[in-house]
Amino acid sequence: MEISQIKAFNAKMDRFVDQLLPELEEIYKDLHRNPELSMQEFRTAKIAADYLAQYQFEVSTGIGVTGVIGILRNGEGPVVMLRADMDALPVTESTGLPYASTIVARDEEGIEVGVSHVCGHDLHVTWLMGIARLFSEHRDEWQGTLMAVFQPGEEVGRGAQSMIDDGMMDRFPRPDIILGQHVMVGEAGTVGYRSGTILAAGNSLKVKLFGRGAHGSQPQTSVDPVVMAAATTMRLQTIVSREIAPIENAVLTVGALQAGTKENIIPEDATLKLNIRTFNEGVKNHILSAVKRICCAECAASNAPRDPEFTELSSYPLTENDALATAKVAGAFEAQFGNRSQETKPASGSEDFSIFGRNWKVPYVFWFVGGTDPILYLEAKKNNQLNAIPSNHSPKFAPVINPTLKTGLQAMMTAAAAWLN
Repeated sequence: MEISQIKAFNAKMDRFVDQLLPELEEIYKDLHRNPELSMQEFRTAKIAADYLAQYQFEVSTGIGVTGVIGILRNGEGPVVMLRADMDALPVTESTGLPYASTIVARDEEGIEVGVSHVCGHDLHVTWLMGIARLFSEHRDEWQGTLMAVFQPGEEVGRGAQSMIDDGMMDRFPRPDIILGQHVMVGEAGTVGYRSGTILAAGNSLKVKLFGRGAHGSQPQTSVDPVVMAAATTMRLQTIVSREIAPIENAVLTVGALQAGTKENIIPEDATLKLNIRTFNEGVKNHILSAVKRICCAECAASNAPRDPEFTELSSYPLTENDALATAKVAGAFEAQFGNRSQETKPASGSEDFSIFGRNWKVPYVFWFVGGTDPILYLEAKKNNQLNAIPSNHSPKFAPVINPTLKTGLQAMMTAAAAWLN
């Protein structure tokens, strides 16, 4: 659609958006109360699939384990793919919300963990369900094919690829454009777009360090993996600060250090789990090499009985928005939101969303929707306290429902309308 057509389309649809919000709010709260870990999203997938079927989509389930794809054909025109990720995190929620999750489940290692949607994927699912209904009930306003994709396993970096590996590209129409969005810390009611790189590449590793166990009172008979792990953790922090140029952007975080069972037993081994975010292939490769060099060197310095063991946990490519497609989305957003739509800086988070576009070799656009209470956000900004706002993956991350729910619905509707004739 042209900008004038998008404005007219949005003006007609906004009334129906408002009518749909009470239903979507209940769906959102239900999904929030009932989160599911990555690649275990069976309940969420069924809710999405049943909803799509209710609104005349051709529905396919079980794609890449739990993935759901709905196709709505409405005459000649472009194929527009809209994607939402479904999985939650192994984090015990502490938001205090009346609809907070109290779910406990076992992760892939069999460990019992609290589970919560403190990344916002419950909102993503709700938004796409709402879009499915809006476009189905108003087919006289557009032409083309809408492809609604509910993806598993984004948090472990396997979901998009698992759908591709399950024959997605052979079984479904090739999109002309792929669109996605993410709720983030930001003033609720706003959207942020960017041409080119908008999200970092992400790499996660598990490193097992081997020592020699002993009684805590006889450290001379041990090779202490706890000391080894502590020294390694501290040394790893020098990679970004001392080996990467200040003009480059990179993050290395050791998110888990696990060792031992009792205070008077020196254990046999220790495990580090670390995460790396980069915006440059050369920087990424340097950091990965440096991680292995430092881990091996610290083990040698400790007289470890063997070299460390490295296991890749996840790998995310850069998310690089197509320039022409982003310009089209930006123009549509300006028509809908005015100055509530602005260009944003790249974020150091990572996504597997781009795997769809990379495999299909079609343009894609990903953008952010602010989810922070506007008064809280503006006050924090005024006092230079934005970093104090609980961010995605914090146990206290809690997007405000209004106006976040409506804004995300309008953003995805507006972006899709830019392609659907």
